[in-house]
Amino acid sequence: MSKLSNVWVFSDTSSRLTEVISGGLELGENVKAIVLTEDEAKEAFAYGANEVFLIKSDDSSNIIENYSKTIANVIQTEGKSLVLMPGTRRCKSLASLLSIELEAGLVTEVSEISIENNNINCKHMVYGGLANGLETIKSEASIAVIASGTFSNAQKDESKVGEVKKVDFVENKNSIKCIEKTAKEGSSVDLNKAKNIVAIGRGIAKQEDISLAEELCKAMDAELGCSRPIAEGEKWMEHERYIGISSVMAKPEIYVAIGISGQIQHMVGAKDSQTIIAINKDKNAPIFDYADYGIVGDLYTVLPAVTKALKG
Repeated sequence: MSKLSNVWVFSDTSSRLTEVISGGLELGENVKAIVLTEDEAKEAFAYGANEVFLIKSDDSSNIIENYSKTIANVIQTEGKSLVLMPGTRRCKSLASLLSIELEAGLVTEVSEISIENNNINCKHMVYGGLANGLETIKSEASIAVIASGTFSNAQKDESKVGEVKKVDFVENKNSIKCIEKTAKEGSSVDLNKAKNIVAIGRGIAKQEDISLAEELCKAMDAELGCSRPIAEGEKWMEHERYIGISSVMAKPEIYVAIGISGQIQHMVGAKDSQTIIAINKDKNAPIFDYADYGIVGDLYTVLPAVTKALKG
């Protein structure tokens, strides 16, 4: 596979910066990171970026979409190039605006990228994860919004430093204005990095019963996740713990699915687990088509027994 001369990377969260830089190093000869803080600039060099551009802004609201004009101005100084972003909500929104500014081809939910004849080929999910599509971007500038886990994280080397190039902020013609801020109730968990995951679904009857899954997590040193109805329907858990096509794409060593039916929208986010274990009272549940091991039974009976066995 050939490489591009330049790959630009940007992330709205520091935790995903390492992955897009890793992708840039794999696909390009020169990786150029665009960041918003001094700390991110240091991180970018440490993870292997060749050049780092720091946008100086007085916009304390930090609305990511407002940076599209500034980022486009920086990238337009180059020739054929690729822009990599993580598949966060804000980066997806920014990517759509940036594609207009740059007249660039854009593909989201990208799981694989290759360079052939100076064109960018992107494999991505279509039809809600039921199939994969292959798109070829031929425009001068290209944008790929990658699904989590597409590239392994780059190795950090604190000895790598460089001179940060500062860029003046250019306000968009129609900027988004922040009227009010409300603190978000969320979690700092990053299921993309979890070694083991226990995930719960509609089979959990009451919010208090989540404690059964939490006990299993403790016994097997796992993080707790969930299906979409638990996070967005019942709102029993944070969005950061929702595994599925529009959220976390997990790749743990062990994935335990409890009371989860196994619809494709969920399994797209769990199918890359090394080992999938399903617990469901419905023997015909689709989850068993994906599972390496399955237990047909009532989770209220099975979970305490499994937890007890693991604790010895």
